[in-house]
Amino acid sequence: MVFRRRDRRSPLRAVADFLWPRGGWSRAFLYVKHRVRRLPDSPERIARGIAAGVFTAFTPFYGLHFVVAVLLARLTNSNILAALSGTFFGNPLTYVPIGVASLQTGHWLLGTEFDTEVDHSLIGKFFGVSKDVWNNLLALISDREADWHGLQLFYNEVFLPYLIGGVIPGVVTATVCYVLSVPLIRVYQQRRRSKIKAKFKAIKARAKVENGLSKTSISIKVPSRKMQ
Repeated sequence: MVFRRRDRRSPLRAVADFLWPRGGWSRAFLYVKHRVRRLPDSPERIARGIAAGVFTAFTPFYGLHFVVAVLLARLTNSNILAALSGTFFGNPLTYVPIGVASLQTGHWLLGTEFDTEVDHSLIGKFFGVSKDVWNNLLALISDREADWHGLQLFYNEVFLPYLIGGVIPGVVTATVCYVLSVPLIRVYQQRRRSKIKAKFKAIKARAKVENGLSKTSISIKVPSRKMQ
């Protein structure tokens, strides 16, 4: 396979790389930024894709952010690869601030009370609810007893406020990213086109010089032998 890794990572190494890439998050961000700028599309469509991916990071659909980003990219007629890259705005360093801001906004809009301890157990709550869902699914095909009380509490206290509250900070952040991305991508693409044109001109000029030298060497007459 072309895209298969030469060195297979263990599950522990994969988790460690997800939480902290080998080159650090700054290097990972620069790599994603470089790849986004080189996408063969208009600056507006690329920027809309980035905005869609950034907005996706403010949704509570953990594990499905790529799917949500693709759907938003299709709805907004934006670049899908840029949308997938934009989801990296949500990472282990930003999940807690994003979650707290979304939950606070959501509880404020719903008129409910925000649990101040949720920021310390946000990831744990999502892992816990996934475990509850799995146990309830197993209960459908086994003798286990299904318990939906925990899921109901999670929906009322976390998921619904997160879903509603993430819209405002998500739209604001996505809009800022779009406004900043368009001119940066346009300047980068123009500079890249100029470099490519200059490179082709240099190659063409070099070929012309080499062609001229070859014609000159052919036109040189070979001195004839003297008559005996």
